[in-house]
Amino acid sequence: MPPTPVPLFHTFTSSNPLIYFHNDLNPNKHHKNPNGAFGLSLCLTPVNGQTQRRRRRGLRVVASSSSSNVADAPFWDGWKPDSKAPSLSDILWPSAGAFAAMAVLGRMDQILAPKGLSMTIAPFGAVCAVLFATPYSPGARKYNMFTAQIGCAAIGVLAFSIFGPGWLARSIGLAASIAFMIYTRAVHPPAASLPLLFIDGAKLHRLNYWYALFPGTVGCILLCLVQEVVCYLKDNFKF
Repeated sequence: MPPTPVPLFHTFTSSNPLIYFHNDLNPNKHHKNPNGAFGLSLCLTPVNGQTQRRRRRGLRVVASSSSSNVADAPFWDGWKPDSKAPSLSDILWPSAGAFAAMAVLGRMDQILAPKGLSMTIAPFGAVCAVLFATPYSPGARKYNMFTAQIGCAAIGVLAFSIFGPGWLARSIGLAASIAFMIYTRAVHPPAASLPLLFIDGAKLHRLNYWYALFPGTVGCILLCLVQEVVCYLKDNFKF
């Protein structure tokens, strides 16, 4: 005998944010996420406290929002580490990837030294952390990374050209870079440091708008190749 069909979705309003699946719903009770937080935050697009519905992989997710708290999790939860401890392989492979990436960049520095160029810049440390430690985060997406790297570097050159060195160029360059990343939906945190690096780095000024491609974008191509190896090792050689 086939199981009793479950209603596609039920809706109700509440003073707290809610999220639930239709197949777990009892229409006579109010259910909230047992973890006290949004399990599928990408499904939520609250507008003026109205209930929103979005389909994800054939399931209906129903969410209700309020203008007060985003989640009812305790304040101190944000100060605690993740409950799941990383395995040894989750620590070793990203660290080894960062070592290999910096070693290759260092070797390229030696080759480019006679021309007065360098491939190794400080933002690459943050890029390695994003790509190797959190490869599935939004900041590690290729679109986000390359769009932000090119755009923010060009903004840094433009800010320096207009305002010269100093706090005003740094402030406007950083603010414009963050606005650019948000507008293009390409938030990649390490790229926000590129305008500051150019404005304060005299040896980079001669690159002018080539700075949008070198060393940031070119270096990220190399880091993406290393990331593929790191992800393969993490997925296939666990210990």
